[in-house]
Amino acid sequence: MNLPRRAFLHLAAGAVALPAVSRLASAQTYPSRPVRVVVPFAPGGGTDVRARLIGQWLSERLGQQFIIENRPGAGGNMGTEVVVKAPPDGYTLLLVGTSSAINATLYEKLSFNFVRDVTPVASISRNSFIMVGHPSFPAKTVPELIAHANAHPGKINMASAGNGTLAHLAGELFKMMTGVNMVHVPYRGGRPAMTDLISGQVQIAFEDISSSIEHVRAGKLRALAVTTATRPEALPDIPAVGESVPGYAASGWSGIGAPKNTPIEVIDKLNKEINAALANPKIKARLADLGGTVLTLSPGDFGKLIAEEIDKWGKVVRAANIKAE
Repeated sequence: MNLPRRAFLHLAAGAVALPAVSRLASAQTYPSRPVRVVVPFAPGGGTDVRARLIGQWLSERLGQQFIIENRPGAGGNMGTEVVVKAPPDGYTLLLVGTSSAINATLYEKLSFNFVRDVTPVASISRNSFIMVGHPSFPAKTVPELIAHANAHPGKINMASAGNGTLAHLAGELFKMMTGVNMVHVPYRGGRPAMTDLISGQVQIAFEDISSSIEHVRAGKLRALAVTTATRPEALPDIPAVGESVPGYAASGWSGIGAPKNTPIEVIDKLNKEINAALANPKIKARLADLGGTVLTLSPGDFGKLIAEEIDKWGKVVRAANIKAE
């Protein structure tokens, strides 16, 4: 059958437009069934709380349940692998964070490449840690700590939740930038590290605000400084490490990722809704209670942040010769 040229061109144009129309229709109807958000850590921590906060918002805004599924193990790698292998349709999402960037270098043989296999969707918050010490520890400020460490090299024990955690790397970055000699004491989790710090078995730790601030307020721990580049609104009276060690900054961050090849229309829709959540005063206040400030980025800018963090913490992991447990 011979088609007139004009008819042929109409048919060809229609064929080209079909995928775009299909994607648009998919984005308009998304989500049409429940969505699971994989949190690669155990329930109850700050990361889990942030995921549930955003999940509840999305459920209310988009009319489908965003179900939180905790998949802990291997420093977050087990949960990440679940999402990497999931269909790229927007119905399986991943709570990503600083550990995702650290693991890219810390683990030599991963079954996935985070940058290649996970698409950034939206950032959620940036969280400060606190450099805390036992009340009996003589140093009350960062300069005093540096002076004390230089006078007693290798005599200060620095606790962390384990090798390769942000608590560990924040301390290693401090050691690298100041030249002090402190002994790293890794624990299997933040709770036993905190227990020994409060009892005086170790002297110093870099701890998440959400897990340590009440101990500081109760006088069980002393806050020397916060690790973000500037003082967070929730703790305006505690100086930043960077005020004494120029250029120092170590913070946790969190966001949402999806399997590679997830439709851009779905990603943009989720980014818009999550950014709307971050503008909500109640959610901003809840994130502040967890020691964080909202981090509102486009998918592209969130991807740039992830790449920068992989590079930054990769240098620390290699310089300190840190190995996964």
